[in-house]
Amino acid sequence: MKKHPLYVGVMAGLLSLATTLPLQAANESVAPTAVAQSQQQDAIESQIQQLLTQMSTQEKIGQLALRDWGTFGAADMKVIKQAVREGRVGGFLNVNFSSVDQNAFEELQRIAVEESPLGVPLLFGQDVIHGYETIFPIPLGQAASWNPQLIKDGARVAAQEASADGIRWTFAPMIDISRDPRWGRIAETLGEDPYLTSTLGVAMVEGFQSDNLADPTSLAACGKHFAGYGAAEGGRDYNSAYIPERLLRDIYLPPFKASIDAGMQSIMSTYSTLNDVPGTGSPFLFKQILRDEWGFDGFVVSDWNAVMEMVPHGFARDAKHAATLAANAGIDMEMHTDTYEKFLPQLMDEGKFSEAQLDTAVANILRVKLRLDLWNHPYPRATSKAERDQIIRNDQFLNTAKAAAKETFVLLKNDNQVLPLKKGQSVAVIGPLADAAHDQLGTWIYNGDKKYSHTLLPALRDMVGDDGEILFAAGLDYSRDISTRGFRAALKAAKKADVILFVGGEEAILSGEGHSRGDIRLPGAQAELVAELAKTGKPLAMVLMAGRPLQLDQTLEQADAVMMAWHPGTMAGPALADVLYGETSPSGRLPLSWPVGAGQIPIYYNHLATGRPATDDNYTRIDKIGREVFQHQPGNSSNQLDYGHKPQFPFGYGLTYSTFEYSNLVLSSRELDGDGQLTISATLTNAGKVSATETAQLYVRDLVGSVSRPVRELKGFERITLAPGESREVDFTLKASQLAFHNAQMQPVIEPGEFRVWVAPDAESGLEGGFTLR
Repeated sequence: MKKHPLYVGVMAGLLSLATTLPLQAANESVAPTAVAQSQQQDAIESQIQQLLTQMSTQEKIGQLALRDWGTFGAADMKVIKQAVREGRVGGFLNVNFSSVDQNAFEELQRIAVEESPLGVPLLFGQDVIHGYETIFPIPLGQAASWNPQLIKDGARVAAQEASADGIRWTFAPMIDISRDPRWGRIAETLGEDPYLTSTLGVAMVEGFQSDNLADPTSLAACGKHFAGYGAAEGGRDYNSAYIPERLLRDIYLPPFKASIDAGMQSIMSTYSTLNDVPGTGSPFLFKQILRDEWGFDGFVVSDWNAVMEMVPHGFARDAKHAATLAANAGIDMEMHTDTYEKFLPQLMDEGKFSEAQLDTAVANILRVKLRLDLWNHPYPRATSKAERDQIIRNDQFLNTAKAAAKETFVLLKNDNQVLPLKKGQSVAVIGPLADAAHDQLGTWIYNGDKKYSHTLLPALRDMVGDDGEILFAAGLDYSRDISTRGFRAALKAAKKADVILFVGGEEAILSGEGHSRGDIRLPGAQAELVAELAKTGKPLAMVLMAGRPLQLDQTLEQADAVMMAWHPGTMAGPALADVLYGETSPSGRLPLSWPVGAGQIPIYYNHLATGRPATDDNYTRIDKIGREVFQHQPGNSSNQLDYGHKPQFPFGYGLTYSTFEYSNLVLSSRELDGDGQLTISATLTNAGKVSATETAQLYVRDLVGSVSRPVRELKGFERITLAPGESREVDFTLKASQLAFHNAQMQPVIEPGEFRVWVAPDAESGLEGGFTLR
């Protein structure tokens, strides 16, 4: 194809550097050396300045415009393509969601590269959250694997698929910390803990971006939502968040800092207000923290329509005022709305926004485009349907998705070893999600297609073949179904079977953006159906698919075994069948605390002790309190009379088909210098009869600080697979720097004192030791 006349000049310096790098095979990533990276960055900065000197103000403002192609109709086509031709658009999202043209990547890019004044390529973005067409488990499910490599591999698959169509930018990872499972978007998060989220968020960034951002299979990652979106009041999406600055810096910001340090290229603003200021209009977030303190040199994009939503927030008077606030806060690119295009020229004339500020915003965007090597690789990788078909949902990608799903399932209960199921048994498969091809994919699956989704029911039949019997009766048509008309057939199947497998939970639509719940119990008549199944007296195993922890109530007692499968994606069925039948022992661990009920929220493991910490014996539960007793007789401690003081299942919890014993805790020293480190080790033994994977977790507690410190904080973890009877030592290195926190003056400090340390299977147990920080 014809290239714009500026094309050769733009790339001359970068191409000369590329010749010094080793040749790479298709879809392989070659990381430049440090010297080459420095030279390349110098060349990029030089090229940015050259482009800025040649751009008109209109073209510069155009680079700040991210348009939603999916919102345009046939009547808009001529106008929007002319805007691209004139350099008034910097990028598009949702190109393959157009009702007019779902495959416009190449045409739009051709117009930009060949016909716009300077030939600056467009950047195509999309919500590639947990897969593109090969759908992986939802992010919260992936976090339950506690396996960074799994998450990196999943993001790499998604990047290779999405880039085949021309997408080079994803609106992920979502690294918001959330402590509220009522919030619909908790399904997109990596849990409640800053250390775990940081580790897994970095892995996702590395998977999307690869070792070399210029690799045409790479996607620029975008950390969202900056900042505090996961703390929305009441779990209601888009709601207010109130986070003291020390908590913000110690809990909510570390995952963003870690991902930026790992090379993440863009940041998205939050919809919510943070301490009464909409994130999209916060200079504190984007100028003070992101740019001045952290030195971030990528670009910031608003969330969809977030600039204009500062008007209903009551923070901006009108669209012009919203543009003023966002631009001066440091929002480089405006998603969907066009207030920058309409009002920035006026604001510059009025002295409310400067040419220098505009140049900085444009430079931030051009820098990422150049790092992506869009001038060399502007078009979709797949040049034909046949080539695309070789990439999308290929066998390797499907196997990777299946392997990932198997590591995300969390076994919460397994009385009487009901699981694994045994071949030769007759199994009554009951429940609305046993064969739900769409719903098992979960939220945010723009390109997911249920016709390629492998469900559990046929996978179970394939697993047992002639060696057993699978009896199926859904009982309920979908998760919210309140009709009991299917109960009779379900109970008939249950009575014929050796064991009952109930597969329920939430449809995909019940979690995700805008889909918060106040009542997080099993929806519809599921609890009623489980109660009827339990009355048969048959062994009852329950598999839950959902985007959040659910309030289990009596179903937890009625079921002999409970496995949380989240929404496991395209390969959910074969993955679940392998684990349910013991081909693989479950290895997932909870990435958040599982509440007893909604009234216990927020509940999280790294809480403060309070002045009256609850224990198992310093209060009386509501059903044990006598009538007309003295006021203080039930006890005065930090608890709830009906829920107690502990979650249903603690952070880090998960069972396997084996048992693990922890012994021989050893610290390399009982003292730690402020700039030193110590090694903490313990012995793990598989005391069961099958091979299984244990996730050993390292926790610490600072006993006394200048501000109150959490009862435990995760500082490390390691997955270890052991054969029956095998023992192995697990070693953790704890650096003094990991004990830092922000004091009341917002200064990062490492304070001397006494610390407790645990090597544990979850946040409420483990081997305990101690050391002194000098």
